Amino acid sequence: MAWWFKIDLWKRVILALILGLALGLGLRYGMGADAGGAFAERWISWAGDLFLRLIRMLIVPLVFFTLVSGIIAMGDPKRLGSLGIRTIATYFGTTAIAVTLGLIMATIFQPGASLSPETFADADTSRMQSVAERADQAGGFVERLLNIVPTNPVEALATGNILQIIFFAIMFGVGILMAGKIAEPVAKWFDGASEAMMKVTMIVMETAPFGVFALMTTVMATQGLGVLQSLGTLAIALYLACAIHIVLTYGGIIIKGVLGLPFIPFMRGITDAQAVAYSTASSSATLPVTITCAEENLGIDKAVAGSVLPLGATINMDGTAIYIGMVALFGAQAMGVEVTLTQYVLVAVMATLVSIGAAGIPSAGLFLSGLALAQVGIPEEQAFLIIGFILPFDRLLDMMRTLTNVTGDTAVATAVAKWEGELDEDVFRAQDNLTSHIDEREGSASA
Repeated sequence: MAWWFKIDLWKRVILALILGLALGLGLRYGMGADAGGAFAERWISWAGDLFLRLIRMLIVPLVFFTLVSGIIAMGDPKRLGSLGIRTIATYFGTTAIAVTLGLIMATIFQPGASLSPETFADADTSRMQSVAERADQAGGFVERLLNIVPTNPVEALATGNILQIIFFAIMFGVGILMAGKIAEPVAKWFDGASEAMMKVTMIVMETAPFGVFALMTTVMATQGLGVLQSLGTLAIALYLACAIHIVLTYGGIIIKGVLGLPFIPFMRGITDAQAVAYSTASSSATLPVTITCAEENLGIDKAVAGSVLPLGATINMDGTAIYIGMVALFGAQAMGVEVTLTQYVLVAVMATLVSIGAAGIPSAGLFLSGLALAQVGIPEEQAFLIIGFILPFDRLLDMMRTLTNVTGDTAVATAVAKWEGELDEDVFRAQDNLTSHIDEREGSASA
């Protein structure tokens, strides 16, 4: 099995994704839709579920330990303010660009123009309630703002409330810095715990190819290629918009334009995170891998990676912003509603704000798009039907949205690290990916 581990991890993940797609389609169209789907869910899906559980196992301890350790590494609490302002401002800027791009692409492609109100009459809305409940857990804007402060930090850690964990970790890290010399043993313990969690993450990532294979097989076996046929134009527009946003906004404006860094090494360095993001459709679940890629491949200091990336996984949802704007125009086009310039602006503002409050869970963005649909004059009942029509096909759309979100998180983290003087450009520009970089480091350590 030594040959298996000699292959770069991202190549193994991509290979697994392709094989899973082929097997899933083979099961569906070889055994029949019902039999193939049932076979995949019974005998294969467990491996994907196990991989997701392993990833989720890492989220809370990794966020808490790396964030506290990152704050300690700053050495000066005043740096936190500068870093936070730059991070949030950049996240807002990229999200505004994203929703504008989504509206432009939806206007060009007209994904809803070929449909009519009668199309949604038989929409399956049976899954709407559960999705709505999950997406609405954080409440409105004011509730979400108040909910940042935990009344019980232990409960926040136990329930996995990322925003509350981030807040408490920042406060605890600042407290350690302010305590000075007497808290040095605590600081060293958190540094050790953070490093240990990184090692655990590396171990878990070796299971990624098998998890991705199982996830893709199950999706294809249960839904097949027909998952995109009914919403083909919307899917094409979304994938193209996300690709343009990644290349132009992240690559052209941020990485190359503002930072003066090459784009190819950046994309090569986050390939593992992108692969996991695409297969899991969850920014939160991908976070451990994103942090590892940022530190090991891009040369981002752990103080920046450990603070910027968890925040990004929570509030930076560029892919969701693109999608919300598109769904709003998709609904308007299908219902024959003429959208005015004022409504375009309202949708853009709403999509930006709503995407920031979106939970990092699959299909949350689709449910929240109902708020944007209201801005173009779609009644609540019709919005419900539109969302119900899209929902069965949303998984493959969500996968691309999540990939975009994770790419944006790392782009902003790279920018903040560069501005703060915490970016190792030698590591960033290196041709090695995560696995080879780690192997090289471990080899030099043993020597």
